[in-house]
Amino acid sequence: MILIGIFGVALIAIVLLEAFEAIVLPRRVTRRFWLTKLFYRFTWEPWAWMARKIVSARRRENYLGVYGPLSLLVLLAIWAAGLVFGFAMLHWSRGSRLNITEGAAGFGDYLYLSGTTFFTLGFGDVVPLDQTGRALAVLEAGMGFAFLALIIGYLPVIYQGFSRREVNISLLDARAGSPPTSTELLRRHRDNMQELERLLRDWERWSADLMESHLSYPVLCYYRSQHNNQSWIAALTAILDTCALVMVGVEGAPARQARLTFAMARHAVVDLSQIFNTEPRPPSPDRLTADDFLRLRAALARCNVKLSDGAEAEQKLAELRAMYEPYVYSLADYLFMPIPRWLPATTKLDNWQTSAWGKASAGTSAQAALEDKDELI
Repeated sequence: MILIGIFGVALIAIVLLEAFEAIVLPRRVTRRFWLTKLFYRFTWEPWAWMARKIVSARRRENYLGVYGPLSLLVLLAIWAAGLVFGFAMLHWSRGSRLNITEGAAGFGDYLYLSGTTFFTLGFGDVVPLDQTGRALAVLEAGMGFAFLALIIGYLPVIYQGFSRREVNISLLDARAGSPPTSTELLRRHRDNMQELERLLRDWERWSADLMESHLSYPVLCYYRSQHNNQSWIAALTAILDTCALVMVGVEGAPARQARLTFAMARHAVVDLSQIFNTEPRPPSPDRLTADDFLRLRAALARCNVKLSDGAEAEQKLAELRAMYEPYVYSLADYLFMPIPRWLPATTKLDNWQTSAWGKASAGTSAQAALEDKDELI
């Protein structure tokens, strides 16, 4: 019975420490707690394995979109169950006397007492009679009330962080395409580099907010965007690609702001990869081959965006890509979120140009929509 009591105390301490570090004290890149990490490791891997078996991209994305909110609710339920079981073990180990007349109290009775006390149901049909048992009941009731209060305050913070993240991703739709690409972003801002500077400044702050919120609450990384061709990884990658091109040399582009945004975005990627322990590895296949780079340069030249040429420029771009692409690729592969290409699809409509009612006429109006898109930007 002493061992059961020790195990009960240990279980309560572990759950409280996990909840404290995850909710109250979350702002740390390296985390000591292991219960939550094990939970996500042993639930996400089979979930992602099942997703790879789904052929339809839409159904697969809908399936993956369930994991984030569902895993959060299951984790909270596990924490609550751990506390209930821990206090039941404490009552059982010391043999708390209960107001039960038929036979001796068993573990099921103590578990029922612990559950009704933790959730403050107040039935009163099973209550402890000795002082120690009553003290444990009062302690558990207070802990249960505080735990539920923390959860009530925790959920709005999670969804506020998700909402802040998605606003800029949605704004990027008309500015960089769907999915976003660096080439399209530069093309649409070819006549307004001041607007590009403001956009990169906004994304510097967005990257800082992403790092703060997603390091604090890693479950947000599993939350999917509203559209299948959007994700926070795709948006962050497109911004990093754009900053890399501007830093290599784009005539009239804001090089200083690009360096600042690149530093913040790369910082966010590296720190988030540490959270999930995703070892960086180069993209396979290469996102930008030599032929792709020539096509990229030609595409930018056609819209009067002059990119520096020569071996030095190519070498600098390769060095910049090596600073973030391995981390982005590993994160994207782990979270099952595709990263965008450098070159956009030529006939791809933006999300704002499509609707469920307009699918039938989308094919005939694609060219006109693409022209309207240029006029809008």
